[in-house]
Formats: sequence, structure tokens, C-alpha cells
Amino acid sequence: MAAHRSTPVRITAVTAIAALVGVAAPGIASAGPPTPPKSPIAVGYLGAVSSIDVDATAIGTKILREGGNAVDAAVATAAALGVTDPFSAGVGGGGFFVYYDARSGKVHTLDGRETAPSSANENLFVENGKAIPFAEAVTSGLSVGVPGTPATWQEALRKWGTKSLAKAVKPAEELARKGFTVDQTFNTQIANNAARFSAFPSTRSLYLPGGAPPAVGTTFKNPDLAGTYAQLAAKGTDALYRGPIGADVVDTVRKPPVDPASALNVRPGDLTAADLAKYRVVERKPTKTEYRGLDVYGMPAPSSGGLTVGEALNILENKKLSKLEKADYLHYFLESTRYAFADRNRWIGDPAFVDVPAKELISQKFADSRACLIDPAKAGTSPVAPADPRKPVPCVAGTNSAPTPYEGENTTHLTVADRWGNVVAYTLTIEQEGGSGIVVPGRGFLLNNELTDFSFTPVTPGVPDPNLPGPAKRPRSSMAPTIVLDHGKPLLAVGSPGGASIITTVLQILTGRIDRGLKLVDAIAEPRASQRNSAAAQVEQSFLDQADVLAILKGKQQGFSTAPAEIGAATGVERLRDGRWLAAAEPTRRGGGSAAVVLPWPHR
Repeated sequence: MAAHRSTPVRITAVTAIAALVGVAAPGIASAGPPTPPKSPIAVGYLGAVSSIDVDATAIGTKILREGGNAVDAAVATAAALGVTDPFSAGVGGGGFFVYYDARSGKVHTLDGRETAPSSANENLFVENGKAIPFAEAVTSGLSVGVPGTPATWQEALRKWGTKSLAKAVKPAEELARKGFTVDQTFNTQIANNAARFSAFPSTRSLYLPGGAPPAVGTTFKNPDLAGTYAQLAAKGTDALYRGPIGADVVDTVRKPPVDPASALNVRPGDLTAADLAKYRVVERKPTKTEYRGLDVYGMPAPSSGGLTVGEALNILENKKLSKLEKADYLHYFLESTRYAFADRNRWIGDPAFVDVPAKELISQKFADSRACLIDPAKAGTSPVAPADPRKPVPCVAGTNSAPTPYEGENTTHLTVADRWGNVVAYTLTIEQEGGSGIVVPGRGFLLNNELTDFSFTPVTPGVPDPNLPGPAKRPRSSMAPTIVLDHGKPLLAVGSPGGASIITTVLQILTGRIDRGLKLVDAIAEPRASQRNSAAAQVEQSFLDQADVLAILKGKQQGFSTAPAEIGAATGVERLRDGRWLAAAEPTRRGGGSAAVVLPWPHR
């Protein structure tokens, strides 16, 4: 176990406050206060946690209170979300972990993305020359990639944490065993998936006891998941990648435990024990974009998040968004992602398989060549064509338009900061709401359907597609955990679920906070719009309710289509000028998020 990572940057005044109020020093256990009520904002000292769930946030905060650092708390929070938010993330999924180390002043990333079986090829989802129906691909063993989440936890703790995996997952194990109170979101997510959940006895018995979702207000327990966490604690991640948990995963993928009476066509997958054993988390150099004098760090390929957010920021760099009326600001925001998504779709994939022009995509020269295509009075006509970032030609549109394929929206994001100034932004997922729909029998967790993030067939016929399936390949993602530094020190960190709309959500929050001067919680709460190189931007109803703004945007020929309900469920932390941490979460989306700090100040 590594030594404590960040003691040299401890703030003396904060330490003194901690001593006065009896906060434990590192390594000294403290019982701590009871779980606080859910709140979308908290301000104070000694660290902060923001997630979608109050139990998960409380667990992360407790780890900080007991002397753990941001990495310890992030892993503990993520493990808890596997219990309380299991339809978005968990042991059966993957994600991307971005970490700012206060001692070195450097930002690091871990790629814990799922990988395809070694037998996969570009026709993974093609039968008889045609792509199989998307819904059938989702609910199948065919869509399950090698889970990366447990390996991400282990690697993050090994590199930068102070606690063992066993200690980090113990609170989540106890939560799964003792249970938590079912809220409306948990109930609704099961109801949304009842038809396919009921097709698998292992899923049905866990989430549809008596044939219906657990009632709001009842206690939900998951003893099988508690047992899985206990095995991970006792044997480490080898229990999954080389042991009995993994053997059960392989059996489930290759022989999906579907009820013979079900009418669903559930295809088996070809995942093997060798695929699990070969899995590795990859540390990658983060993307870095300079914006308004700040350094914006994000996740590189195979995520498109950091590169696409970075390109859009560069497109907007030379426009004074703070001086514009709201409708004009939104017009430029929408146009920036219209062009950035065209380039994303053409160029970004798994860098082990395709040559991703990462440096060029987030160069200011390339962004300027795209920015001058934006007409302040008129929206572009989508799908706009990508351009070649290696040979940027100012104000010249490309050829062969590239629309954006669908990407699952149900992910989760958590953000953590500690008393030493370390920060984590971590986005993790099992892809669709409920993933593949298949609970591994006896293990209590859902398997991902992450391989449906691959293009089933080339997006643009005749044009190379960087995101076709391949052996051990990682599908492109839009996850965009982001950390912003001001002169080398953390200013804020944000992220969100939402599939491809993650990119637009993070960009909207960044520009709202940095350019428009909104408070972080207000930037998170803003009505959302997501333009992903389509004829109509996907927007929330609250966005459409801005009648005056909408009239101006429609006058600029911006098109809009209503989102299914909500776009994203963001969380963030911000370092205030006086040294306090501010944690912020959604006020209303997905029932509201949960933000907390170790030592609220002023006291509430």
C-alpha cells in the first residue's frame, strides 16, 4: 500500500479547524455524524463529495472524515452507487477516472473502458448482411464487454489511494447487506425495464419480487452483491478476472439465463475466461485545452469526451460569450457542438486500433477553421461534414457528412475533493438503463451492454469508421469527467451521465460557470440543450419554456426536439477563493443529487 499522497499541501488553518471540531486525523477512525438529508449544494472544509445518491455521498464523505483521500472516497462512493444506482453502474461495467494530484500538480487518467471479446470483428452485430435490431443487441450476451470497473478501483487505489480495496468496498458491502430505502427513481427504473428484466429469473427475483418493483419507501437488500463485494475484498480483483466471479460472468454471457417462456430473442456472446484474464486498465495522458486562461483537462480516446469538449471550447474561445444575450450565447454553444460532433464521429475511436489525430483535433488552428463556418444569424444544416484536423482549411466545409449514432444514456458521475487538494472526477456506466438486463446469477450485479457503443455498420458508407467492433477493442465513449485548473490549482471538476449528451452537458456547465458567471449549482440546473450534428437539437421541456429565447433561436433556424425527460444528472465540486470546497449536484433531475462536505462552514 502506498504512503499517503498529499500531506505536504495540507492547509494549516483548516487543520486547526479540524482539531477544534474533533475531525479525525488521517488513519484515525471517527464515527462521524448520521447520514445527512439530500441537498444539491454544500460548502465547507476538509473535502467534498457529490453524487446522485445520498447514501453513496455519505459513504464517500465518511471515508474523507476518517482520513482517506479523494481516491479512497471516490472508489467507496462508486462501490456504493453499485448498490443504490445499479441500473447505471456497478461491478459489471466500466468507466473513466480523472485525478488531480495536489502534490505533483499533475492530472492523471485511467481508462477502465470495457473491451470486446478477442473473437469480435467488424460484423459483431451483423446478420445476413444487415445490422441486427438495436433492442435485441442490447438485451443479449453479444453486447457484454469485459468489465473494467473493479480493475479501475484497484488500479486507482494502488497508484494514488491510501486504503486497500477491501476497506474501500466494505461500506458498500454493508449497505447491500443491510439495505437502503427505495426512492421513486429506483422504482421507476425497474418499471421502465420490467418487460426485459422479467425475462431473466436472476434479474426478476432481485428486482421484481412478487412480479412488481419494490415499493417506494421499502428497504431493498442485495445479499448476493454483498457477497460479491466480500469476495473482491478477500481475494482482490482476481476473483473476477481469474476466479469464480469471472467464471460466472462468462457462463452468463455464453449461456444467457433467459426464461424459456420468454419471447425475447436473447443472443449469446463469445466472452471467454482468457478475455477476462487479459484485461488491463490503461493510464493515458489527459487531454488539455486552454480556455479563458484556464487549463481544462479531460479523458482522451477511446472516450470522445475530452477531445470533443476541447474542440468546442476552442471554437468558442474567440467569441466573448459573456457579452452576448442569452439566445446568441446559446446559438454559438449549439453550433460549436454541431461541428465538433461531426469531427468526433469521423476521427475518434480506440487508439490501439485507429490513428486518432488527438493533438490536431484540439488545436486552436483547427478550431478556428471550424469556428468561421458559424453564421451568427443562421444555424448550420446537419449533418455537417467533418474536416481533416491534420490539414485545416479555414472556412471550408468538409465532405461526406457523419451523423451521430445512438449511445446509451444511463451512466453515473461522482466528483470528490479532499483536504489536501486532490480531486477526482469519475464517470462510470453499464451503458443502457439496466445494462444488458441480465443479473449474473448468485452475484447480484447487472452486466453491461457496452459493446452497443460500437457502430454496427459504417456510419457513412465508403468512409472509414474508427468505431467498428474489433478483437479486444474498446468502444468509443462520450464520458467526459473534467477537471479545470487555474494556474495549476483546482478550480472546479464536473461530469455527467447522458450518453452522447454528456459532452454537451459538460460544455454547457463549463460555459455557464466560466463565461456566464453562473454559480456552479445554477449552471448544473440550467435548462439543457444537446446539439449533436442533427437537424434538431435534443432539449428539455424547461428549455422550450424559455419563450423569448426560443423565438430568437428559431429565427436563426435552430431546430429542437424534446428529450425523453431529462438530459444528464451532473455533479461537481469547486474550490472557492477562501479555501472552502463547494459541492454541487442536480436540484431536481433524477430526483435530485446529493452534495456534502466534511465540515460545513458556516455551520447549518
